[in-house]
Amino acid sequence: MADKTVLLAEDDASIRLIVNQTLVAAGYEVRATSSPEALERWVRNGEGDVVVTDVYLGDASIFDLLPSMRLSRPELPFIVMSGQNTILTAANAAQHGAFDYLPKPFDIDALTSLVQRALKAPPKSSVRAINPESQKAISDAGLPLIGRSDAMQEVYRIIAKVMNTDLTVLIEGESGTGKELAARAIHQLGSAKDGKFVALDLAALPAAEINRQLFGANGEPGAVHQTGGTLYLDEIGDLPAEAQTQLVKFLRDATGARLIASTRRNLGRMVEEGAFREDLYYRLNVVRLAMPPLRLRKEDIPELARAFLIRAQRQGLSAKNFDKSAIDLIMAYDWPGNVRELENLVLRLAVLSPDDTITLRDVERELRAGASEQKGASGGFEKDIETLLHRHIMGDLISSREDEESTVYSRVIDQVERPLIRLALSVTAGNKVKAAQLLGMNRNTLRAKINALGIAEE
Repeated sequence: MADKTVLLAEDDASIRLIVNQTLVAAGYEVRATSSPEALERWVRNGEGDVVVTDVYLGDASIFDLLPSMRLSRPELPFIVMSGQNTILTAANAAQHGAFDYLPKPFDIDALTSLVQRALKAPPKSSVRAINPESQKAISDAGLPLIGRSDAMQEVYRIIAKVMNTDLTVLIEGESGTGKELAARAIHQLGSAKDGKFVALDLAALPAAEINRQLFGANGEPGAVHQTGGTLYLDEIGDLPAEAQTQLVKFLRDATGARLIASTRRNLGRMVEEGAFREDLYYRLNVVRLAMPPLRLRKEDIPELARAFLIRAQRQGLSAKNFDKSAIDLIMAYDWPGNVRELENLVLRLAVLSPDDTITLRDVERELRAGASEQKGASGGFEKDIETLLHRHIMGDLISSREDEESTVYSRVIDQVERPLIRLALSVTAGNKVKAAQLLGMNRNTLRAKINALGIAEE
């Protein structure tokens, strides 16, 4: 008989079977059920060494059952699985003292490893669940974090682990990825929610105003003097040198608020270049939270786009929806401005699209309009190419010798063709015939170029 027993509660029979077989193969005894009543009975009878349970067992939520079960068995670790995969699910699991939260679908080996760690870990103390006011607060603070991708699940897991601590958090990510939303989620869902959330955009303020708002002036206290709550310093990499020195001093004495900072810059590199204080960097970089760019979590785009349409409707605009071709085009785009750029596009479409259904042509029109604005601002596509050639090719042209056969032209053509063909294949989901039609190429020529440029191996 196995040394340890896992209590498995899952109402999906196929998942229950796979998890059961995997844990048995790993050497555990497993008692499996789809019944919340059976799980409660086993726990109260002192059975099992660890619980693996879905959030919903029929109509019952495990979060409604956890308080009483943990009261009777406070040492028993709970691993919560969920197909909901939202920030509130992860936060609820943490608030109820679950050992960890595992979003579905998951790697079965990851579950086995989690069970092993749960059996070795010290017991967690009970904490209160998220109440409806906290859930409403995060929604009122701005559109909540949305996404069920693996990248966002890692964000949710980190937020759930740090929200009830006073640890300093450094949020890294490109502009528009939702760094402030993550900071607000940590504040609103955690132990600091009863205090104020004070946000300072350091990139938008002149140095004198940063000093005044952060440290105070003329007898008025600054943001670092607030008691309780959260102080959020957006774009900390733009903090002037003098203010960096002052902030180190205040952090040494400990501020009265929980500190969260964010940056679009590489602070480690800035430290190496002498542009950012090393001691401040290490005081800020206690827990690092990386917000993924939208191009690395494209599976979240349909949900985000629909959520922005709902938001537009709440602002008084007529209800609209996307047809499939429109969503396909939105997902094919790389979104250099990330979630903020997507939100702006959807709001423009909600205002300007004449019909209730937003089509591919509507999206294409707005993307082209945005590209035209960028072209006017930058001097045009050809000018941008010329700038890149000056930066990357001019040195090769200058240093080339007359007695050598140059490869500059073929290299440049390859480097333009390769991303162009990749882009066409991305738009057509890898369909070479359709990609050839879009590019105006013979499909056999396209196949030959895919092989010659090494795209086939990619």
